[in-house]
Amino acid sequence: MRTLVDANILLRYMLRDDENQFPAAERTIREGAFLLPEVLAEIVYVLLGVYSVPSEHPDILTTALSTFGTTKLDFIDCLLAAYNNHLGDKVVSFDRKLNRLLQ
Repeated sequence: MRTLVDANILLRYMLRDDENQFPAAERTIREGAFLLPEVLAEIVYVLLGVYSVPSEHPDILTTALSTFGTTKLDFIDCLLAAYNNHLGDKVVSFDRKLNRLLQ
């Protein structure tokens, strides 16, 4: 059985803004917690909207989320493809689906 985490676990771990919750969040992550792609999208939303963490390239996130919604690629692959598309970054991968998208 997987251990799924919500956005709050990752946010407490990343931001370390609650010293009471941080140890439990860290322990859960180190024990192999699983992050759903939808939760990752929520984390991005919260970091940008609530914490005003600046996004260097909001168009990359928009493209990655759009690609994620219309393909079967993992979110990180969608991000890599978006960086390739917008900034011309070279992406090297053995993932056939990602390589097809990059062509």
